[in-house]
Amino acid sequence: MNNINSSNWLTAPSNKQSFQNIESLFDTIRLKRNSDVPSDIPLNLQSLDSIEMQNIEGQTQSFREMMDSTHTDSFLVLKNGEIIYEEYFNGMSSDSLHLMNSITKSFIGMLVGILAEKGVFNTQDKVTKYLPELSDTGFSETTIQSALDMSSAVKFEENYDDPLCEFWKEAAVVGWRPDLVDDNSPKTLLDFALSLKGKEQEEMEGYHYRSVLTNVIAMVIERATDERVQDLLEKHLWQKLKTEQDAVLVVDKTGLPFVGAGMNACTRDLARFGQMILNDGLYEEEQIVPKEWIDSTRIGDDGYRERFAKSDHGEMLPGGHYKNKMWVANTEEMMCIGIFGQTIHINRNTGTVIVKFSSFPEPADELMFANSFILLATISNSV
Repeated sequence: MNNINSSNWLTAPSNKQSFQNIESLFDTIRLKRNSDVPSDIPLNLQSLDSIEMQNIEGQTQSFREMMDSTHTDSFLVLKNGEIIYEEYFNGMSSDSLHLMNSITKSFIGMLVGILAEKGVFNTQDKVTKYLPELSDTGFSETTIQSALDMSSAVKFEENYDDPLCEFWKEAAVVGWRPDLVDDNSPKTLLDFALSLKGKEQEEMEGYHYRSVLTNVIAMVIERATDERVQDLLEKHLWQKLKTEQDAVLVVDKTGLPFVGAGMNACTRDLARFGQMILNDGLYEEEQIVPKEWIDSTRIGDDGYRERFAKSDHGEMLPGGHYKNKMWVANTEEMMCIGIFGQTIHINRNTGTVIVKFSSFPEPADELMFANSFILLATISNSV
């Protein structure tokens, strides 16, 4: 971590180390693991080196070449609940925590399903029911569900190649872009949400990916429950998964987690999360997330698929959709995705869960993401 700081941590090759050391760079809190013994994941290791695939440019590459070219930090494959492959790079180990980026959102999506079943709120509630101060902003008609599905009306630009877009300005609130902070900058994530006055569409008109919507959901959760969202994540998800390690969340000055992108975890614990989703919300004989929530997420409907097809992401997952903070290729294949190459790939047909942590040189390299998806799909259908 020599010479790596909050000003250069996002740039390659610094991110190969910074993504594993977020606690030393930013304000964070921990989700404590359960004090009991972690859930057992049997080992049944095998080699994948003989597997070949065609990359997005039509060239034949080996498994190892695809791993190297997509800047892999860790790669773990679960098959029928057993670890059949596990490898770490760039100083990582099975104990290392790694920045998840937008995989964080999927945890919030599952938490909302848990709380909705408990009657804490209805996902058709407007967010202003709990955050009335947002009534004169672009969130005035936003519902919890439209925020979950990235179909809100609020105007917010998430173009990672634009260093001055709203995504980076919001990230600056938690210290990720100190170059964007001045005396007039929002001091908290709520202050930032209050600054968004514009609307880009009618509510539920189209799908447009905007991280701020997940942070607003976290605010709703706290108002509706009078509890910290980190405590709810810990109680309802993290400890029930019987994880091996604590998780770490980046927070703003009020202690609100940056749930649009700021969670960190070890590879095996993300595999546990993926296995729970594969099992329709069931883990270690406990129904953690309602099966109905998982089913609704993966099945979607024609409206979800039509909105997604018309979006910038439509070509990435043809015939797919986005619901409850999950990327859905089809009813049997789902993903959690974060910038710089973070992925959980869940394939119900083959009983596989694959976790890939990465440190892409650029946040949203389309070629590199395409090759990562080819790698994940090939392995999940080959083992």
